[in-house]
Amino acid sequence: MSLERSRWYETMVRIRLFEERAMALFMSGAIQGTTHLCDGQEAVSVGVVAALRDDDVLTNTYRGHGEAIARGMPFEVAFAELMGRSTGCCGGLGGSMHLADFERGNIGANAIVGAGLPIAVGAALAFQLRGERRVAAAFFGDGATNIGTFHEALNMAAVWHAPVVFVAVNNLYGEYSRVRDTTPIDDLAARSSAYALPGVVVDGQDVDAVHAAAKEAVERARAGRGPTLLEAKTYRYRGHSRSDPGRYRPADELEAWRRRDPIEILGGRLTAGEGATPDDLANIRARVAAEIDAATSTAEQAPFPTLAHAARLVYA
Repeated sequence: MSLERSRWYETMVRIRLFEERAMALFMSGAIQGTTHLCDGQEAVSVGVVAALRDDDVLTNTYRGHGEAIARGMPFEVAFAELMGRSTGCCGGLGGSMHLADFERGNIGANAIVGAGLPIAVGAALAFQLRGERRVAAAFFGDGATNIGTFHEALNMAAVWHAPVVFVAVNNLYGEYSRVRDTTPIDDLAARSSAYALPGVVVDGQDVDAVHAAAKEAVERARAGRGPTLLEAKTYRYRGHSRSDPGRYRPADELEAWRRRDPIEILGGRLTAGEGATPDDLANIRARVAAEIDAATSTAEQAPFPTLAHAARLVYA
């Protein structure tokens, strides 16, 4: 079993178990507000992040726990932020929809749909102007491809040949609406043609396929050949947010996607031809589960931020 692909498997398990615990914490009242989970989309987060260098940056969405963990955010820091504790990545003041980790190149999740696109373009242009061979990746949902910021960001990046990779995470639903009910095309990547840049559709359940496409796009950007629009077709196992039971989805759709679970797909490959055993994979899961338990306990004992601390971070 290759070390790299073993790490991909472990990281996808880390994301899955984190989201499961986040759900439990929300239901128990430990997480205030709302949270948007990415169960089922792990291969997109891991495949793209694995193609980036440590000095590259990314922006993502309010469904951004997967990218934060794939980039290396410690469990206890992420849980503390979700629970509004001062030891969180944003001091407990950002919450689930605003995970950021500048030390690891995660320059911010945004609650506003599509808000990360121009930020990523700005970072990419800064790299370009400074002569740095760095890349920015922008994760966004399928719904964001219908807003003006998406088109403005792609247009500017294409004109300037900015080193940015646009990652459209197409999980078939924009909040409660099926994509085909709001968008007249099936492949969102086709919109790249309007800006004379490559558009690539990839199976978002297959981390190998995602990584191969992302690596090519990142290398293109780093070489100064401009941006790529990468569309990963995937599925979120839960509703839009914790107040959404997802009853608008057709019967059996969820189970059909679960039969192509990204963790199971990679796990099957590791055991079928790369020397891993079922016990190896079970041990990974058990070790991660123990880390989740310890991190949850640590985060729950952390203090809440004070009003004085919060006030110092308000602009006016």
